[in-house]
Amino acid sequence: MSMNKGGFSWKRLIGYSAAKAKVSRKIGIPLTKSGRDQKIGRIVSKGCLGMLAAISLPILVFIIFY
Repeated sequence: MSMNKGGFSWKRLIGYSAAKAKVSRKIGIPLTKSGRDQKIGRIVSKGCLGMLAAISLPILVFIIFY
């Protein structure tokens, strides 16, 4: 029998998957490795680099023109 091909799941039947998803949403941290990796990637690509560019751009303009 193949796993993870849309078949029957005991975890879904007893509510384990829904409970895990609720906990994950409540604490704001994904409980799967791939979910955590995606969240870290979003933070790095948007948050830190965007903030770094916003702070360094005026400084560079000031240095170049004065």
